[in-house]
Amino acid sequence: MKKITGGVTAAKGFEAAGVEAGIKYQNRLDMALVYSTVPCKAAGTFTTNVVKAAPVLWDMEVVENSPYAQAVVVNSGIANACTGKIGYGYCLETAEAVSEALHIPKESVLVASTGVIGMQLKMDKLKAGVVKLAEAKEGTLEAGHQAAKAIMTTDTVSKEVAVQFDVDGVTVTVGGMCKGSGMIHPNMCTMLGFVTTDIAISKELLTEAVKADVVDTFNMISVDGDTSTNDTLLVLANGMAGNAEITEKGEAYDKFVEALHFVNETLAKKMAGDGEGATALFETIVMNADTKENARVLAKSVICSSLTKAAIYGHDANWGRILCALGYSGVQFDPEVIELFFQSKAGRIQIYKDGCGTDYSEEEATKILSEPEVTVVVDMKMGSETATAWGCDLTYDYVKINADYRS
Repeated sequence: MKKITGGVTAAKGFEAAGVEAGIKYQNRLDMALVYSTVPCKAAGTFTTNVVKAAPVLWDMEVVENSPYAQAVVVNSGIANACTGKIGYGYCLETAEAVSEALHIPKESVLVASTGVIGMQLKMDKLKAGVVKLAEAKEGTLEAGHQAAKAIMTTDTVSKEVAVQFDVDGVTVTVGGMCKGSGMIHPNMCTMLGFVTTDIAISKELLTEAVKADVVDTFNMISVDGDTSTNDTLLVLANGMAGNAEITEKGEAYDKFVEALHFVNETLAKKMAGDGEGATALFETIVMNADTKENARVLAKSVICSSLTKAAIYGHDANWGRILCALGYSGVQFDPEVIELFFQSKAGRIQIYKDGCGTDYSEEEATKILSEPEVTVVVDMKMGSETATAWGCDLTYDYVKINADYRS
């Protein structure tokens, strides 16, 4: 497997576009299209929030019951969440507009929205945007990049990745894009994410791979502890690589799972590092836990701790906050046994051992914590299971951004 340049248009047969529709924002891209020249197998995972946005309900129906999918249209600025039957009707209208513009069945159209909850979409502008997208779509890497920019809200950077690998002598590509900066908390996946691949694979195995992989990728990130109403991950596989269709598990399936994991983990980390107001990606590795699930719970508890996140922002080696977060996670362990470390590109330092803080250098610890990517390593000394979670520091700007988000 090798990493390549690109995103959703890296795989064969996929086109994309990003345009200005003026749905809420002015003078910026706010609508995106991802389109396959041939029908795709589709899989998806969605928010576990009881309050589900209209596009989530629409996409759940398409993924579950439509024979195939061929296009995804996304708008930013307005989430189309808590909009009742009118909002769901707008999903149908959007799908019908895409169907007319691209000459594909409306049942093959997936929709997604992100932005302010409770506002109704401006359908005249959205429909005009669909026409622009259909005219602008291309299979170039730049077109994919424009789509990645168009789905941003409070994101500061677009998020893309692509990889290639061989299956029986055939080159297969997996690429993706996502958005997410605030209202990010693991509980399925917590954002909008779109992954495309030209691999030929059965819908059953594609679905199994996607649902299994989010557990250790998108479900292991958090920015602020809020699970969105709009969380959606969609994966489209159009089979244009030309490999023999994967219908059972084996080497080919394992290679695809590895590539999918790399794409999903990379996108997840990009979101965590671009949390609203963040200055650092905050990673926690829990090792030698007794079970995999306990390792996940412990790691997530640390990266979700507001006090720990604030300490990371202040470059303060306040290890007591980490120990506290581990202690209230619900996992039973012996605090006299575990060990804690800080590490980054600036070095590695042990801060806790045998139930007490070590005689570490505060100056050295501050230097390590001043890097843009900081890791806490927790050695549980209970078993052999490991899990990693990703978050970000908590800054003054997070409050500023969300205090006036609607304006």
